[in-house]
Amino acid sequence: MRWIIIGFIFIVSNTNQAQSITSQELLDRAIMFHDPNNQWSKLDDTFQVLMKTPKSTDRLSIINLNIPREQFTLQVEKDSVSYSYTYDKKDCVIRLNGATNISEEDHKTYRLTCERGSMMRNYYTYLYGLPMKLKDPGSILGKKVLTKTFKGKKYLVLKVNYEEEVGKDVWYFYFDPNTYAMEVYQFYHDETKNDGEYILLKGLEEIQGIQMPKTRAWYYNKDDKYLGTDILMKN
Repeated sequence: MRWIIIGFIFIVSNTNQAQSITSQELLDRAIMFHDPNNQWSKLDDTFQVLMKTPKSTDRLSIINLNIPREQFTLQVEKDSVSYSYTYDKKDCVIRLNGATNISEEDHKTYRLTCERGSMMRNYYTYLYGLPMKLKDPGSILGKKVLTKTFKGKKYLVLKVNYEEEVGKDVWYFYFDPNTYAMEVYQFYHDETKNDGEYILLKGLEEIQGIQMPKTRAWYYNKDDKYLGTDILMKN
């Protein structure tokens, strides 16, 4: 009987916690965990991301983010080939094996365009800037904090939509109910079709005072198919 009462109290406590905390409060607490000294807006650092995928060779990305100056450099090394995108605000420079004189064939082979470079800049800035990036204009926080059990663990969950010019996907961010660490995120293009992916986050790597996820393992929502893992490393 005693354990039934304790279990009931635990369930009520978790339910009340989700009801008593607002979406903005949850986001603020998560940011306090990941960026306690408000370093994201001042970030100027270099780090590496090693991507491992099934049936493919490893890909190493060396990333420099200078948020105050709006500068970004991505250097990718894979299969003895190196290419890079360098942005100074909107100015874009592409290099292949260190050279800016790139043939049209190589542009097509390695998909070297400033549009793709811009996409990669947005990708890395968004994912490694989470959860702080959820305060950017265009993010629409769900009105209520959700409670969900994912892979056997209970989470406080924040649903986020975006204004049309920012993005059309629906995202869910899963936070530990005690520490407010971000441990999972998930997105759908069309939630009724259960498409999109979920990403499991493990470990932390400190980059200029920011606690970023050490590893990110990607899976399809529809069938749990494993897609690959990103491993964050200090430069």
